[in-house]
Amino acid sequence: MKSKNHRREKRHGKIRKRLSGTPERPRLCVHRSLKNIYVQVVDDIAAKTLCSFSTLDKDYAKVKPAKGKVPASTKLGEYFAGRLKERGITKVAFDRGGYLYHGRVKALADALRQGGIEF
Repeated sequence: MKSKNHRREKRHGKIRKRLSGTPERPRLCVHRSLKNIYVQVVDDIAAKTLCSFSTLDKDYAKVKPAKGKVPASTKLGEYFAGRLKERGITKVAFDRGGYLYHGRVKALADALRQGGIEF
């Protein structure tokens, strides 16, 4: 029997075959661990990370909600959308990393959309 992580990596491989970041529309990658969530914006053509953020960053600790992973993902999305707008990035290709579009990943995506990021 294959593990959950192995199945996720297989899904991620299928997604990455057809999804890549360009300078006009960089790829927004999501990684989820048991306690934290990490996001980064990557230009795959230049092989460069344009911006990254996670629930472990010092700036995020000031706006962090009291409890819960889903509210933390929502706050992270709101805060990250502001940081992306500062850098002039308004359109991204959303790479969910093989994770199901549910829970924390969905909360992050909805918050980014509300913040004015298109994908």
